[in-house]
Amino acid sequence: MKVVYSLDFAREYEHRRDTELHIGIYATREEAEAVIVALRDKPGFSEHPAGFDIHEWRIGLTGWVEGFVTTYGSPPKDAASEAFDVPAWIDVKE
Repeated sequence: MKVVYSLDFAREYEHRRDTELHIGIYATREEAEAVIVALRDKPGFSEHPAGFDIHEWRIGLTGWVEGFVTTYGSPPKDAASEAFDVPAWIDVKE
């Protein structure tokens, strides 16, 4: 099965939606790492260099085959609760 490498960037915030950027998909891990080197001095990325993440994906492999359920976690400062979608096979206790 063919493998590709997805490069993403994330920055977490305490009181607002996180920044989640999909940078690209590459044929090798080395190509994805080279893109990190090329981007790490750019605005935003340079202030948060740990935000890069490379994920290995197998082409043709189906994920989330069980569906998903919604669970509720600790609320943000100005809301009653916050919902999270998780794989359906996770045992959720509400």
